[in-house]
Order: sequence, then structure tokens, then C-alpha cells
Amino acid sequence: MPRLGRRPLLGLGLLATFAAPSLARAATLTGASLDPARTRTRLTLAVEGEQRWSVRAQADPMRLVIQLPGAAWRGTATLAGRGPVRAGRFNAAEDELVLDLASPALPMAGPARAGHIVIDITRVAAARFDAVVRAGRNVLAGTVRGERALPLVVLDPGHGGRDPGAIGTTGVHEKRIVLQAALELKRRLEAARICRVVLTRSRDVFIPLAERVEIAQRRDAALFVSLHADSAPGARGASVYTLSETASDAMSAALAQRENRADLAGGLSLPSVSPDVQRILLSLMRQETRVGSNRLARLAVRELGEEVQLLPNTHREAAFVVLKSPEVPSALVELGFLSDPRDEAALQQPAHRARLSLALSRAVKQWLESASTG
Repeated sequence: MPRLGRRPLLGLGLLATFAAPSLARAATLTGASLDPARTRTRLTLAVEGEQRWSVRAQADPMRLVIQLPGAAWRGTATLAGRGPVRAGRFNAAEDELVLDLASPALPMAGPARAGHIVIDITRVAAARFDAVVRAGRNVLAGTVRGERALPLVVLDPGHGGRDPGAIGTTGVHEKRIVLQAALELKRRLEAARICRVVLTRSRDVFIPLAERVEIAQRRDAALFVSLHADSAPGARGASVYTLSETASDAMSAALAQRENRADLAGGLSLPSVSPDVQRILLSLMRQETRVGSNRLARLAVRELGEEVQLLPNTHREAAFVVLKSPEVPSALVELGFLSDPRDEAALQQPAHRARLSLALSRAVKQWLESASTG
């Protein structure tokens, strides 16, 4: 699935994200290093997928340019200099890594290494460097094939730190229940070797809402799943929510309003956005992302229904801030409601949380399989 490029819009952080289609990428470069190796400096690029590359020498200023057509860059933006290399930087507009030289140097092929481009850079006489520049040809070229990394799923245990979330009648905190559930789901997904998993928090700390979503955006996540166990009078059972500017029902609207105030509980304020601006920003969301979110919700509802009791009209919609990424399919799962004594008792039982994690892991697996086949 092709990813989207992003640029800031109106300086409004999470909501102010503009999604624009980008070309499908040939490969992803996940890391880069410049290291001393005896009489030369070794450049190593880690590659996922298939990548063509070539190197040219340029003068005024003196540099080596590694051309990486179609590459997506996920490494550090700059490299500290080593040996004849003064510094390195990736030029995304031209799909190239530029190495500024402190003295004349030329590349040669380094030792073969699966999934890596390895180039050794050695000092040469100025006359030789100038001759290579005048020839105007590639000094070195090749193709590397690296294994694709497993897709990344970001799990978001709600609340944390100064924000306990809902509090049950026995005093149990939502933040603790959902963290335990997220850790169990992470273990199950990783054991199945179907994806990589990152938690927005792995301990009892407060994470702002915008930062939770930005974790998924920065890491180019395939999926974002937020886990909660809220409070709502008369509600019982698991339910799944996807983004809509207009809530599907009054309870969903109230839940979204409550969850969106989490930053206030943590001592932060959300940016003030007028309804008109919010509508414009939300309209930029890709249809593909909404379709992906709804597909995950349908799968989660079906699998949860095999294991635990469900809230009626199980798939609901509301304007949860954590679901507002314009490019990462997202869903919020209410594992149950701590305001209901039966849900509260069940959610404190490891066996019940195991059933929840089993159902959600099946849903995620099916979603990833469907996404990989088109």
C-alpha cells in the first residue's frame, strides 16, 4: 500500500496534517553509518526491498552523490563526517545521499552484505578525482535486495500517569487495565510473527493525545489500535469505534468528548480549532484510510463476538482525537466498561483479557493479510 507524504498546515499539530499522494517507493533505507575501516571510510546503508543505486563524483563543491531512485528514507537525516568525508545528508527531493568531501576521494565496492549497500571511500590524488568528474559517468553502481520488514502495528493503551481514565467501583483504574491488555496483545502478535509492535506507552506515564498519533505517523505504521475501558451508564460489553466528525449516537459522542479531554487531565491543552477549520482538515483524510479503519472495525467486532459479550450496535463512530491520523487506519476498542460491575470484574481477570487479546490478534492478522493482497 503506498504511503502518503505530509506537510504541516496552519501550524495546528495533529489536526493540521495535509495528506498528499506520493509515488510508490522502490525500497526503504532504514539506516546509514560512516565508519573508519583501516585506510578507508565505509558507508553502510540498510535496505528493505529492492534498490538500484549509483555513485557520481562532483566538483565545486567536492562531493560524492549516491543516487537512490525511488527510495524512502527512514534513517537519520544527516551523517557525521569520517575520514575524507566532511558530512553526509539525504536529499529527499532528488532521492540521493550527498557526501561532502574534505579531501579528494573515490568509492569502491565494499564487502557484500545481504540487505545492505556497502561502499568504501578512499582518498585519491586531486588529478585523479578531477579526471573522474570530467568523465561524467557513474563511478560505481549496483542493485541490492533486502527483506521487507514486517508491518508495524502501534498499540495505544489509553490514559496513564496523572490521568487514570475511568475508575471502577472497586477502585481499579482504566489506565492499568488497558496497559495490561496491550502488553498481552503485543506478546500474542509478536509470537505469531505477523507484525512488529510498538506501544505508545509501556508503563504508567502520561502521553499527550497528539503524540500518541504522531508515534504511528513517524514510524510509518500500518495500523493504530487504541485500547480503553471507559465509563458509561448502562453500557456493558466490548465495542469498536472509528472516526466520524458526526457521532453515530449520544453515548459515542460523550465517550469521545471524555477521551479528548485526556490532555487536560495531564496538564496540557488541545489546540483551539474552529468547527469550519476542523471540517476542512478532516476532509483531507484519504478515503483509503477510512476504508481500512472500517475494515478493521468489522473484523474486530466479528472476532470479539466469538469470545466476549458485545455492546449492542458494536461498531460505532465518533470524533476521537487519537483516530484522526489522515494516513494510518485507526480504531478505538472499548474492552468493556468499568462503570458496569460485571465488566469491571471480568476485566481484572487475566483469562478474560487473554480472550480479548486473542480476538484482537485474529482481527489484526486478517487485516494485515487483506492489506498485503490488495
